[in-house]
Amino acid sequence: MYPPLFVLKPVADNIWLADGPAVSYFGLPFPTRMTIIRLENGGIWLHAPVAFRPQLLAQVQQLGPIQHLVTPNWLHYAYLQEWQQACPDALVWLPPAVQQRALSRHLTQQADCELGFAPDSLAAAGWPAEVRFLLISAGAHQQNSSHQETVFFHQPSKTLILACLIENFELDKCPLWSRPLFWLAGNVDPDGKAPLDLRWRFRHHKGSLRSAVLQMLAWQPKRLILSHGRWYSGHVMAELLRAFRWVK
Repeated sequence: MYPPLFVLKPVADNIWLADGPAVSYFGLPFPTRMTIIRLENGGIWLHAPVAFRPQLLAQVQQLGPIQHLVTPNWLHYAYLQEWQQACPDALVWLPPAVQQRALSRHLTQQADCELGFAPDSLAAAGWPAEVRFLLISAGAHQQNSSHQETVFFHQPSKTLILACLIENFELDKCPLWSRPLFWLAGNVDPDGKAPLDLRWRFRHHKGSLRSAVLQMLAWQPKRLILSHGRWYSGHVMAELLRAFRWVK
């Protein structure tokens, strides 16, 4: 959907994208995208790994040693094991709900650390100080949430990184048969936002999400990278207010 695939695409100083192939989710084709950040120590932080390819690994390793593999939510762990096997020295970071989901699918996801609700407590575990994060839960019980997602903010480049809380599908890049379904889900460019099923999951937990949106706005991001669909290279504050207007 976003060729060329498995190729690094520069975004800003020390930050790149790599688009992967579409994956099937409830029969719909979802484009995939991972974000690569070169940290101040020269190491690489890799978010939402796409399908593994040796040539993509080689491109990333030319930037620096891969130190962190990050999965933002329970929908983005499918390729983590392959990257983990190829990068045995990298720390693996998962939200609490991801390991439960993986085990239910008979996959073993080995996490070095969980991305919990207290970011400052992870500094001693090796979390890079220049990447802030928020763990957002659509449930009263953190470990049994119906949806749990971690959003990230790279402070030097003022880049906000989201997985599924905003999806922004460009219909001309989607198969004809899928377009009405994406339109019904409400996650179509230029009015991309959380899909209908995710908004339903948060229907009783809008307060926590509202607080998270206020924090995203307080970071004053200059760009917003999405895992699914067209991402935003400008007017990010306005796009956040528009995309999360349903949270009011």
